[in-house]
Amino acid sequence: MRRYPPIADHGLIGDLRTAALVSSDGVLDWFCAPRFDSPTLFAALLDHDRGGHFTVAPADAEGATTRQLYLADTAVLVTRFLTEEGVGEVVDFMPPAGPADPGDRQRVIRVVRVTRGTVRFRLECRPRFDYGRGTHRLDADRDTARFTGPGTTVFLHLGGEAAHPVELVRDGADVRSDLTLRQGQRVAAVLTVCPGTGMPPPPRPTEATVRDAFRATYDHWHRWVRRSRYRGRWQQVVNRSAITLKLMTYAPTGAPVAAVTAGLPERLGGERNWDYRYTWVRDASLSVKALLDLGYAEEADAFRRWLGDRVAAGATVTGEPLQIMYRVDGDPHLPEELLGHLEGYRGSAPVRVGNDAAGQLQLDIYGEVAYALAHAPDAAPALDTARAPDSVHAPDGVHAPDAARASDMARLAGYDGWRNLAALLDWLARNWDRPDEGIWETRGGRRQFTFSRLMCWTAFDRGIRLATALARPADVAGWTAARDAIFTQVMERGWSERRGAFVQHYDGEVLDASLLLMPVVGFLSPRDRRWLSTLDAMEAELVSDSLVHRYDPRASPDGLRGDEGTFSLCSFLYAGALARAGRVGMARYAFDKMLTYANHVGLFAEEIGPTGEQLGNFPQAFTHVALIMAALALDEELDRAGD
Repeated sequence: MRRYPPIADHGLIGDLRTAALVSSDGVLDWFCAPRFDSPTLFAALLDHDRGGHFTVAPADAEGATTRQLYLADTAVLVTRFLTEEGVGEVVDFMPPAGPADPGDRQRVIRVVRVTRGTVRFRLECRPRFDYGRGTHRLDADRDTARFTGPGTTVFLHLGGEAAHPVELVRDGADVRSDLTLRQGQRVAAVLTVCPGTGMPPPPRPTEATVRDAFRATYDHWHRWVRRSRYRGRWQQVVNRSAITLKLMTYAPTGAPVAAVTAGLPERLGGERNWDYRYTWVRDASLSVKALLDLGYAEEADAFRRWLGDRVAAGATVTGEPLQIMYRVDGDPHLPEELLGHLEGYRGSAPVRVGNDAAGQLQLDIYGEVAYALAHAPDAAPALDTARAPDSVHAPDGVHAPDAARASDMARLAGYDGWRNLAALLDWLARNWDRPDEGIWETRGGRRQFTFSRLMCWTAFDRGIRLATALARPADVAGWTAARDAIFTQVMERGWSERRGAFVQHYDGEVLDASLLLMPVVGFLSPRDRRWLSTLDAMEAELVSDSLVHRYDPRASPDGLRGDEGTFSLCSFLYAGALARAGRVGMARYAFDKMLTYANHVGLFAEEIGPTGEQLGNFPQAFTHVALIMAALALDEELDRAGD
């Protein structure tokens, strides 16, 4: 077991309530239960010694060659070990909970099997409850272990056919086992997490129940992928990104998390170590269009219902109508806490859980909310659950229902939901012209960020279109005045004649890759001269070999020490912007080159470091959303060109 494998050296499995990371060494070194934002049971990624891990690997791991892959179009992960004595593999999966399943038990199933020769495996299960702060009691017999920790019970069952009897051995408060398997033999290790203590053990898994769980998981993902209507040039890549986004969505509420991990560094040894296991309004809202374009209307609608509940509730820690992020159940409280007992990934400290950025003012989120709702007015906040007829989309992605359908859509949109959205925009009309912390959650003070103004413009633009399409009561005149005032302000103060570009904020001339969304939301044509000039300026200053920095922290201090890598989200946004600008050859080259930075199973973290390593929390949903957006933009432009 390597002390700290590369961040990217992992595959992701999950059950649509939480997820786990498995390294190519066969080590499950990240797992929270029962939810994404619950305390960890295994967190060796953040502290090799104190975090806990669940390892299934060859006894002579140093002499083994490893390969890791997904079964095609599934979330079933296979880690293969090629040794001198034989070839073995570990098949990892988590059965998704069914619609009637309360989801209060998580199962991680690890099937060990040998396909050639004989392989000796070692198994170690060393849970560490509550981020490694809690102690636990072990009760074990020959093939079953019960770990009882603070408020949680974990069961491990081991069974199957091996060359020698399968037996768990106590190792302090943990267990281990030595497994020797010959060709055709297999052993299943089933980890079950149950809430509470004193819990009865789950039914003992049998070969038949493990096989049924595998088949159910395999079939579930194949059925889900078949719903996609994407038939473009990058089908495998787009399908993997879609599966990843689905794995990172909390099924009971439809809320996606930004990443499944906390505390992984944006810079090795630095302090930029954040907790991303929450739902960002911005990231999730911008995913709606991508999901709809792929044909996943149910997922888009589920998130919009969650979003509608947040708009209706209005309860935030900031006193504003919305805050930038919430827990997956909508709880707005995310107090930040330092875990000083953990050393951090490769010494990157402090390790943080919770996120104080939830208390920041970021006015752009109101634009992202309206942008998400504008793609299907039947899903405005707190709406009826009825589905609207298929819609027509304008070239810039703005929902544009034809006249024959407008009355049906107006009938399906909830009146209470519209009132909530209208009240939100009325509030924004009085509050948009304020400094805020901006999209990147800097801790260097509030500024007049151009991107925040851009998205406030988007909020009013989409609100006006929705009010007109649905014939809903609204202060259209007031919204129009605000929209036009923002447009004029951005053009006059957000544009730098000297730089020949739109800039990060009104008080400087720093460039910012967030503005790559400017043509996406329809603020300017993607071939407007000012926009093309901005693209040129970004290429000269922010782009390095097709990789894009979000901004230069040396030119625009963000209140934190150190620098950072290129932002993979921005690199895909850049490829999409090039495509829409008609620079299709450059766009395709940038996109294809960016794909080479994916890990071995097609996953992306938040950033790419100076030597090509992936950094930051992993995998990052927003990066995969931007990948899908770029692929769709490229397909559209290539089809138009006949390529």
